[in-house]
Amino acid sequence: MSGYTRTPKLVKGGLALLDPLSGNVLRIVALQYNPDTLTRTLQVRGVGADQGDRSEALRLKGPAVETIKLEAEIDATDALETGRGPNVVLGLHPQLAALEALVQPTSAALRSADAVASTGSLEIAPAMAPLAVFVFGPQRIVPVRVTELSITEEAFDTQLNPIRAKVTLGLRVLNVDDLGFDSRGGGLFMGYLQARERLAAQAVQGDFRALGISGIH
Repeated sequence: MSGYTRTPKLVKGGLALLDPLSGNVLRIVALQYNPDTLTRTLQVRGVGADQGDRSEALRLKGPAVETIKLEAEIDATDALETGRGPNVVLGLHPQLAALEALVQPTSAALRSADAVASTGSLEIAPAMAPLAVFVFGPQRIVPVRVTELSITEEAFDTQLNPIRAKVTLGLRVLNVDDLGFDSRGGGLFMGYLQARERLAAQAVQGDFRALGISGIH
């Protein structure tokens, strides 16, 4: 019997970490299971709306502030059953550590900052984090900053390694106001925005009759 199957290959969401200067891929963190829900919030950046300035009521001063929140599950049960891979010895520690690295400076960066401080320098530049890019299918590739990471470990093996966990991720989309137009991240945001515009152009045009009126006069 042929191994061919008509089952479509499942595309997984995740994060790609890029070098902010060269754009080289440093790490890819794929979600083991795609979340059932994904919440997106867009905060409009209007001009003068709160002050009652009529000349500015319809103006937008920049891209909306978009935030994304999702909850994903991670499970090492299958790996434990097959007896292969690092999950057998370490449980989910490697996967969780990779996620935690998204919100922590490296130990090398901390030591470097301490060495600079010990020389008496009054200004120490904060550690440069990789550029995180959220990928959730080909229509959603966008630079983000991780604003929230919550891990709930739900089951453990005999060595107290976590083997099942839920991860909540909060992300803030980084736009050209954050990154500039000429940066790698700024280019990714513009591509994301243009993709949304192309999708909007394909939406079915509404009709006044659906609104119960003949038109706006």
